[in-house]
Amino acid sequence: MGARSIVAILFLFLAFRSGVDAASKRIRDRHPCKRLVFFFHDILYEGNNAKNATSAIVGSPDWANRTILAGQSHFGDLVVFDDPITLDNNLHSKPVGRAQGFYIYDKKDVFTAWLGFSFVFNSTQHKGSLNFAGADPLMNKTRDISVIGGTGDFFMARGVATLMTDLFEGDVYFRLRVDIKLYECW
Repeated sequence: MGARSIVAILFLFLAFRSGVDAASKRIRDRHPCKRLVFFFHDILYEGNNAKNATSAIVGSPDWANRTILAGQSHFGDLVVFDDPITLDNNLHSKPVGRAQGFYIYDKKDVFTAWLGFSFVFNSTQHKGSLNFAGADPLMNKTRDISVIGGTGDFFMARGVATLMTDLFEGDVYFRLRVDIKLYECW
C-alpha cells in the first residue's frame, strides 16, 4: 500500500469520525421544543361503579372475567379507557382533555402492559391530539413511551413521554403523571 493510499484512508477515517462526533453532539445537546406535564385518572369498572368508571375490561383470558382483572399479573386482560386529563393530580380538577385508548397486560410473571392511546384536547390552552404507544413496565418508578404524532396544536409532534404512577388504589383506580418532551414541533 502506497503513501497516498494510507493518507487517503486516514483522511476518510478522520472525516467519518468528525461526522460521527458532530452527530453525537447534536443528539446529546438536543433540547425539547415543548414540555408539558399532565395527569390522567383511570377508574376501572368493577361491577358496581358504572356511573364513575372511565375504563372497562373488554377482553380477558379463559380463567378470568370482564369485571375483575385476571390473576397472574392480569395477564391477557385488554382494557379500554376514556380518562380525564388534568393539569394537577386532583381527580376533581377541571379536565383539559381526555386520554383515550387501551392497555394490554402482556406478561404472566410481572406487571407490565402495552399502551396505545391519545390525549385529545379541546380547551382554551390546547386543541388537537397527541398520540402515544409503547411498553409500560409498571414496576419501574418511571417509564418512557413514544410520542408518535399529533394533530392540531401538536401536528406531527414527536418525542418521549415519561410515565410515573402517581397513585393507585388496588385494581380500581390509578393516576399517571405524564411528563411529555417533544423534540419535533411544527
